[in-house]
Order: sequence, then structure tokens, then C-alpha cells
Amino acid sequence: MILSVSRRTDIPNYYSDWFYERIKDGYLYVRNPINIHQISKININPDVVDCIVFWTKNPMPMMKRLDELNKYKYYFQFTLTGYGKDIEPNVPHKKNNMISTFIELSNKIGKNKVIWRYDPILINDTYTLEYHEKAFKQIAEQLHLYTNKVVISFIDLYTKTQRNTKDLSIKDISSSSMHEIAGIFSNIAKQYNLKIESCAEKVELSQYGISHGSCIDKITIEDIIGSKLICDKDKNQRIECGCVESIDIGTYNTCKNGCKYCYANFNDNKVIENSKLFDINSPLLCSTISEKDVINERNVKSIRDNQLSLF
Repeated sequence: MILSVSRRTDIPNYYSDWFYERIKDGYLYVRNPINIHQISKININPDVVDCIVFWTKNPMPMMKRLDELNKYKYYFQFTLTGYGKDIEPNVPHKKNNMISTFIELSNKIGKNKVIWRYDPILINDTYTLEYHEKAFKQIAEQLHLYTNKVVISFIDLYTKTQRNTKDLSIKDISSSSMHEIAGIFSNIAKQYNLKIESCAEKVELSQYGISHGSCIDKITIEDIIGSKLICDKDKNQRIECGCVESIDIGTYNTCKNGCKYCYANFNDNKVIENSKLFDINSPLLCSTISEKDVINERNVKSIRDNQLSLF
């Protein structure tokens, strides 16, 4: 089993102590976001968790206790962009804080286990193509010794995203603009010896050396754990997404980063409301169990291929 921690909220930043307590317990609960009264009990002991994929904009709150994960294999998807407080209001200052945090994390766990994400890319009068070129180059210059790969994507304006970004005057990114940005970013990535991939994009950018990537990536995980995996594409993700199957343990409408482009939060009031339910000792993140809820133990197992191979 691959554990996703989490597409739905920034657990390393805001709920890492909760996660460490669940590691001690050996299990946690996850509420089904579609059928809210259905709760799964998930065994998260090392014998069934093949790899943990952490998603974060700030892993610093988690880093002091990384030794507690010694029995697990894991890596981080670390989003680090050039946006200011108007877009990412609660993310610490990039130059003063997050660059050094990225470097510290890489030094602790290895550059192959920290993937830089520069996404999503949005364009408006402030964040122009020229702005992104400058920001991407500055960050690449500082991070290239501490990661092997950068992942990019362009903003998807879902209904709730449009609502949260209505005051930002975001412009539609044309296909030609995507290609222009891709060419610029690719040249910068080559300059700093960084592999560059796209995330869940329909647009074909292979002519710039940008392949369609996978955030929960079979090859990356096999390299980290030293074993082949028996797994399929995650059918619960978009068609363009190349990620393999995983179990996400997060809860929507709980991330306090406040990013305007976020698809996982409906609005700030809902986040505040849910955050008040946080209990470090609860097996369920930012939620309470009611008499209407049904808890079932989910059947989970290792997906390592333990067959001997001559190759």
C-alpha cells in the first residue's frame, strides 16, 4: 500500500503531530468524501505501508520528528513557487524561510526524496510570463543541488477555484503560452541539470524535454524502496494523471495555507469550522464520529513484488 499524506490538506505543515500519533497507534480512520458516513479503518504498520508520499508547502513542523519514520520509506512533494501573500497567504516567506527548509530537508533524507513542485502556474498582471521566468530561475539556482526533479502544471479553474480567485484577474493560458513557458522552463532546468515533468496536463510538451509525470510515481517509489511494485494506475484520479494507486488519509477543507488556487478547500469559513474539530488523539482528522457513521476495516496489503528475478 502507498499512503498519500495528502492531496487533500497539508498534513506535514498543520497536522504532523496527529500523524505521528497515528504511526504510534498503527492505524487511522479516513472518512469517505463522497459517502460521508462511511469511515475506513486503515492499518498503517510498516509491514503493509510500502511508501509514504508527503505533499506540503512547509515540512518544517514535521522535520524534528523524522526519526520516528525510520521503519518507513517515504518522499516529499514540496511545492515552492514565486507567489506572494496575495496567492499563498499563510505560506512562510520563500527566500527567508522555505528555500532553507527545502535544503535542510534534502540534507536530512537525500535529494532523491525531495521533489520540487512549481505549480500551478497562473498568469495575471502581477504574475506575468516574465515574472515566472525570473522566479523559476532564481529558485532553480538555489535548489538544484538538493533535488533531482521539478514538476510543473498550469492552473485548472474549477468552479470553486474560480470563486476563490475572482479578485485576481487570472488570464486564460493559451496553448501557445503554455508552449512558451515550457520552452523557457525547460532551458532553465537543463542549465541546472534538473529533470522536468508536467503534472496531469493534456498538453504535449515532449519537444521541450518535458514528459508527462506521476506524483505518486512507480519508478520513484521502486528506486526508494529497492523493490518492484505490483500496482495499477489510480482510477480515482483524472485521466491525465499518471499516479499509481494509493490511499489518501487527508480531509478536504482543513488546509490552512489559504492558497487561492486550491481545489481542496471550498472556502475559508469551512476550513475554520473543520479545524476547530482537530483532536491530536482522534484517529479521524478534523472530524468527530457520529451515531450515523459506519466504520469498516479496509483490507490493505503490501504491493511489493517479492518474486525472485534473474534480471
